[in-house]
Amino acid sequence: MSVATTTPEQDQRATTDAAPAVWRRLVPTPKVLILGVVALVVAYLAIVPLWFLIQGTFLDQNTSAFTLDGFTRAYTDDKAIEMMRNSIWFAVGSAVLSLVVGTALAFLNVRTDVPFKSLFFAGSIVPLIIPGILYSVAWIFLASPDIGLINYVLEPIFGKGVLNIYSVWGMIWVEGLHLSPITFLFMVAAFRAQDPSLEESALMSGASRWTVIRRITVPLLRPAIAASVLIMTVRALESFEVPALLGLQNGIYVFTSKIYFMLRTYPQDFNGAGALALGLFAIAALGMLVEHLMSKGAKAYQTVTGKGFRPRPIELGKWRPLAGAAIIGYFVLTVILPLLLLVYTSLLPYYQKPSGKAFKSMTLDNYTALLDMSKATTALKNSLFLGAAAATLVMILMAVAAWIVVRSGIRGRKLLDLLSFAPLVIPGLVLGLSLQFVYLRSPIAIYGTIWILLVAYCTRYLPYGMRYAVTSMQQISAELEESAAVSGATWWQVFRRVLLPLLMPGLLAGWIYIFVVSFRELSSSILLYSSGNEVLSILIWEQFENGKFTVLAALGVVMIAVLMVLVSIAYKLGAKVGLQQD
Repeated sequence: MSVATTTPEQDQRATTDAAPAVWRRLVPTPKVLILGVVALVVAYLAIVPLWFLIQGTFLDQNTSAFTLDGFTRAYTDDKAIEMMRNSIWFAVGSAVLSLVVGTALAFLNVRTDVPFKSLFFAGSIVPLIIPGILYSVAWIFLASPDIGLINYVLEPIFGKGVLNIYSVWGMIWVEGLHLSPITFLFMVAAFRAQDPSLEESALMSGASRWTVIRRITVPLLRPAIAASVLIMTVRALESFEVPALLGLQNGIYVFTSKIYFMLRTYPQDFNGAGALALGLFAIAALGMLVEHLMSKGAKAYQTVTGKGFRPRPIELGKWRPLAGAAIIGYFVLTVILPLLLLVYTSLLPYYQKPSGKAFKSMTLDNYTALLDMSKATTALKNSLFLGAAAATLVMILMAVAAWIVVRSGIRGRKLLDLLSFAPLVIPGLVLGLSLQFVYLRSPIAIYGTIWILLVAYCTRYLPYGMRYAVTSMQQISAELEESAAVSGATWWQVFRRVLLPLLMPGLLAGWIYIFVVSFRELSSSILLYSSGNEVLSILIWEQFENGKFTVLAALGVVMIAVLMVLVSIAYKLGAKVGLQQD
């Protein structure tokens, strides 16, 4: 038997060959690298702005010493109590109005034989398309004490200026109507999940319709009602367009308009604005936490448990024409009148009440002026770029993040899910202020450029991208990935060639939604834009501040037309693509 021996040269060569194997173990694989980068980006977008907001609030602008002076100035001001009272009254009033309108429409649509059901889709979707700033401007044309069309019609009967849109009640009316389609969509789902046989049994037992609604219908809808009120209250609290356009005209401040005012006066009070922003953030976070805790008990209210569920519509009988008239009235009030007023104003040389003379003066000059306005072309390009870029980046990040949350066994993956949803409770104006704090002090030179707007949009819409991606990922069986892996495919090959094609319908839906909301975004842009980097919503805001209502209306009509085309495309794609079930 012979013993194998090696020479010193062979030993040195074997050691050299083993070195690359050690280095290969230290170098991260593409899978680890991709997952790590996505997790870091999501964490950066969610945590850094909030951290810098806290720093900017508690550190003196000149000495960098710890200070509470911002809270003193923000909350001990003579009008601070009035500002907080206005904020709560505006938010709760808007939520209640949207609940009443949205629930009534949902009940009629789902549970009755009301006519004109085809109008429900337009009545619920079109107001969501109209940006808040344009909806507010449209209601100024309708209910302003000086130029409002409704006041003009009512003046011979009730006198001049019977309606005043520049009041807390006016703000509640506009915001509540603008939020009512969202409540309608919430409540439609709730009514469809409720078994009407419970109400039918009570009616057959001799209970009156009012008793049934009070004792059965409302209790079963309690989780949906509570969730709608809380979410709409938070949405109204963070609203910027309505308080800024309607409230500031009459010296009425809420949290968002006060923050904007403190940052638009000289010298800028970053500490005071930060104190108000943290207060608004705390209220919004508390509201979303309460909604989350209440939703945990929602299963106790479930009444549909099998496939035998067949809801039957209630016959309205003699009330059917009245219900149909109410539907038409709502559609006219929330969709037709605002759009017609914008189109009408866009055709005038200057705003004037409807008359024969006004109609004779109509031209397309305002639209021609838009073609000659370099800012309009730039703003349109910027809006299209930011919408497409934000939607693309968010959905790419969230596709990978959704795999981490749903598929991987990585410890701490739930934290990534939580971080991705953190921006949901950060109001847009607060986010804009936070990013000011970040990039005014950061060596990354993007402040004053279009890139800071892109960062803001990506951060603001992370939660929506995650929801679309996670929902799509949960519908795909893990067996497909396992089969591909057994066949020798790498993780990246499986993700790119198996998962992405299957995820595409959900990712496409998320992309279109984020594109639309980014295209019309104002609240997070108002503090971050600079000359040459305006978007369409900012240009509309500038036209309003300069009193150029006719040009503003023309710009708004163009913006709404573009958004309608986008939503129509989304609706058709949603009907044609998706996972088909036999």
